[in-house]
Amino acid sequence: MRHDPLNDIINTIKNASRIGKREVMAEPAARLVGRILKVMQDYNYLKSFEIVEESKGGRFKIVLSDTINNCGIIKPRLPVKLANLEKYESRYLPAQDFGILIISTTKGVMSHVEARKLGLGGRLLAYVY
Repeated sequence: MRHDPLNDIINTIKNASRIGKREVMAEPAARLVGRILKVMQDYNYLKSFEIVEESKGGRFKIVLSDTINNCGIIKPRLPVKLANLEKYESRYLPAQDFGILIISTTKGVMSHVEARKLGLGGRLLAYVY
């Protein structure tokens, strides 16, 4: 029984990246997970992804790039203001301007870089570097 589909898929990506796989199948295909994968693709952490099976929640076929060192989810999903974003950057990312925090804002799911440009806060979902 799955309790957190986001955690399952991020851990699947991390484990596949560590053992050198180029492609991975992950389930279930949730909308939030798809948006997070899109942000990861925009920053070249993933080459591509697609939904391959529509039945029973669906599955993602994810093609990995060699750029993921580590990734994970942030639990509990902490609310963060724009002014406090730097504190969480130093907590979850190894260096400044290295990696991204993925945030759910009122304008959609985006990286902390985009949220800072738009002047938005939100809820922390995941980190990738």
